[in-house]
Amino acid sequence: MDNFTLEIKLKQRLNKLDSNDYDNIETWQISEAFNKAAVEWSRRQLHGGNVYKEGDEYSKRRIDDMQVLLTELPLTGVEANGYFETTNFPIDNYLEYKRVSINIKDECCPESRPANVYLSEEANVELILRDPLKRPDFEWAETFCTILGNKIRIYTRDFTVVDPVLTYYRRPAYIQFTGVLDPYTGLISTVDVESEFKDDIVELILDEAASIISGDIDNYNQMQREQQAAERNN
Repeated sequence: MDNFTLEIKLKQRLNKLDSNDYDNIETWQISEAFNKAAVEWSRRQLHGGNVYKEGDEYSKRRIDDMQVLLTELPLTGVEANGYFETTNFPIDNYLEYKRVSINIKDECCPESRPANVYLSEEANVELILRDPLKRPDFEWAETFCTILGNKIRIYTRDFTVVDPVLTYYRRPAYIQFTGVLDPYTGLISTVDVESEFKDDIVELILDEAASIISGDIDNYNQMQREQQAAERNN
C-alpha cells in the first residue's frame, strides 16, 4: 500500500462522516503513530497477546504474517572459558530471539557438523553444566546458549563453535513520507518508504494507529472502536 493511500485511509478512520474535523493532524504524526502501531502489533502477534492467543509460528497465518520480519545475522565472537561469546548483536532493529544455528568440531573430528542449540536462562547455567543429560556434548551434537548484555554465549565443553548464525525477528521498518519531518531523526525525509507488510496487515495496523491518535486527542469512543476492529479482523 502506497503512503498516499495510507494517509487517506487513516484520516478516514478519524474523521466523522462528511467532516474534516481531524484534518489538522500533521503527516509526521501519522507516520509516528503508524510506526508505533506496527511495533505494538508485531509484539502482540509474537507473544500471543492477540484475540486468538496465537503466538510465534503457532498457526500458518502467524507464520505467513511474521516471516517478513525474520532475519539472519552471521555472528562473530571469541572463545572464552567454557563458552563462545559473540561480539556483534543487532541492537538497532532487534525485536525477538528465534534461534541460533552452529557447526561444531573437535580435535578428533576436524570436519565440522551441525549441532542443536537451545536457549536457556542465565540463572540455570551452573545446573545445566552439572547435568550429564543437558550439558554441552559433542557426541550428541547438542549445547545451549544464553543472552545477556546484548551478547550471546554459546556454551562449549569438548568442541569448538564454527559459523554461528542468529535468526531473529527484527523491528518493522519505519515508514517515511517524502519531504516530511522524520520524528525519529529530526531530519526531512528525502525518500518515500512504504510499509513492508501485506496490504491486509497494513489495514489492521491502520486501525491500531487510528486508535493511538484517537487516544492522543481524547476521543475514547473512537479509540475503543479501532482497537476492537484491529483485533476482530486479526
